[in-house]
Amino acid sequence: MRIDFVSDVSCPWCVIGLKSLEKALANLQDEIEVDMHFQPFELNPGMGPDGQDIFEHIAEKYGSTQEQQDKSREMIRERGAGLGFTFDMSARGRIYNTFDAHRLLHWAETQPTGQKALKEKLFEAYFTKGENPGSHEVLVRVAGEVGLDQDAARQVLASTTYADEVRQAEYYWQRAGIRSVPAIVINERHLISGGQPPEVFEQALRKIAREEAMA
Repeated sequence: MRIDFVSDVSCPWCVIGLKSLEKALANLQDEIEVDMHFQPFELNPGMGPDGQDIFEHIAEKYGSTQEQQDKSREMIRERGAGLGFTFDMSARGRIYNTFDAHRLLHWAETQPTGQKALKEKLFEAYFTKGENPGSHEVLVRVAGEVGLDQDAARQVLASTTYADEVRQAEYYWQRAGIRSVPAIVINERHLISGGQPPEVFEQALRKIAREEAMA
């Protein structure tokens, strides 16, 4: 079963979606063999290098009040805690451009370590530690923490390597109808949207596997 996990590293629901999906897959490990790929999606492609205050950004983008944002952040924190992930909302004061993070993730897919470890570490860097996922210093350090070659990562980031590939992938998924993330695409045909609970993922994956086996 191929799974394309379309997401952004600055998307909290993408963390919840991935952690929930992982729990579902653990329950299905004797039934389903998975080939997972992380695909790029930028929530804020026009964001400048210095980022923007998170409260200000969300208020401008969605028109939400401070009280609404506080409730949403607490719900996200609780969902994350239930899945074993720490959202430190006090640390996440700004939102940043993530294009270079996606370039590094594209490169990681060509390496033995793969994308998953880097993706999870980038989530931690931003949501738990409040670091800038667009910072080359942060990206190179995180790459090293998951066993990737830091010098090679630095060379990728210092160039425009994989920029075209990331743009093409983003365009492909947008053209396929993906407008929000996380979007979990199964075998390039079935879509599961949002940060669903593990049991929802498990039921959906089992149903898809059964239907495909019968087809």
